[in-house]
Amino acid sequence: MAVDFENEIKHLRTTMQSVRQVTDLTRLESQIGDLEAQASAPDLWDDVERAQQVTSALSRARAEHDRVTGMDTRVDDLEAMVELGQEEGGEDGAAALAEAERDLAKLKRDVEQLEVRTLLNGEYDEREAVVTIRAGAGGVDAADFAEMLMRMYLRWAERHGYDTAVLDTSYAEEAGLKSATFEVKAPYAFGHLAVEAGTHRLVRISPFDNQGRRQTSFAAVEVVPLIESTDSIEIPESDLKVDVFRSSGPGGQSVNTTDSAVRMTHIPTGTVVSMQNEKSQIQNRAAALRVLQSRLLLLKKEEEDAARKEMAGDIKASWGDQMRSYVLHPYQMVKDLRTNHEVGSTSAVLDGEIDDFIEAGIRWKRAQERSGD
Repeated sequence: MAVDFENEIKHLRTTMQSVRQVTDLTRLESQIGDLEAQASAPDLWDDVERAQQVTSALSRARAEHDRVTGMDTRVDDLEAMVELGQEEGGEDGAAALAEAERDLAKLKRDVEQLEVRTLLNGEYDEREAVVTIRAGAGGVDAADFAEMLMRMYLRWAERHGYDTAVLDTSYAEEAGLKSATFEVKAPYAFGHLAVEAGTHRLVRISPFDNQGRRQTSFAAVEVVPLIESTDSIEIPESDLKVDVFRSSGPGGQSVNTTDSAVRMTHIPTGTVVSMQNEKSQIQNRAAALRVLQSRLLLLKKEEEDAARKEMAGDIKASWGDQMRSYVLHPYQMVKDLRTNHEVGSTSAVLDGEIDDFIEAGIRWKRAQERSGD
């Protein structure tokens, strides 16, 4: 069946028009100009931390701009190739149209990914993300699963060229992780990864069971937006309990000889944050406070949302405890229980190929919000 290039290209241009409106290229170009001016200041590197923030923000803004304008160029190139193929006819024309069909398939996929970005209009969606993974029920298999999930998300970030920083790892005795916390340093990281929050379930033949029995285990994923200096989350010292201890590695071994690790407890809410991956107690304390503020910021928003729903007389349960299953035995399948999106390539998913799940989750979440309006 011949491809209707005219309608396909028309649809791509309509979608890109929506993307451009949401992206607001004029605002983005103004932001790039301002950041370029700051980056060219002769005293920029007098403050190394600020210099890194400026250069990183400039790099991200340029990439965002190029992603949109580059897509427009690709649509133009596709249209030109189709016109050329139709004009030439014969074998050369057929070859050009076959190439155009391949380019169209990839372009549609890339434009769909950009379109999903237009759905990320929540208050904190454009923020960077702080992800915490905790082993749940299932013993050593759950700890191993927690480590598998951490690798999955780090590989996802790597595939997209996103910087990450591991803030804390608490190793289990036999294998895997009790918990881990890491940052994903990219625009809209929170908007994308927020739909990954919830309980994940793994079914497989346990590599830790000498009788080769099937084991079900669970791990919890928490995602919060990274706080910014403009956020008004002040925490009185009297509300904090800070403990220091020695950092530990796999099997409980000590990885340094000083009490540099920090455990910070927010007394009013009972929220606990541990940090041990920085070299000094001061650095770990600063990282712990940043993550604690991020969690309290999201908690504050959730409380406000709950209050609004209660006033509207429409209280709905949030996502269920189990939001995704990873089945490795007796068959291979990963299925999201909210969107019903499923794939059979479990190894690819666990290697970070989760964009389809994230996009389906974002569309599902927005549909839920619209239906509740």
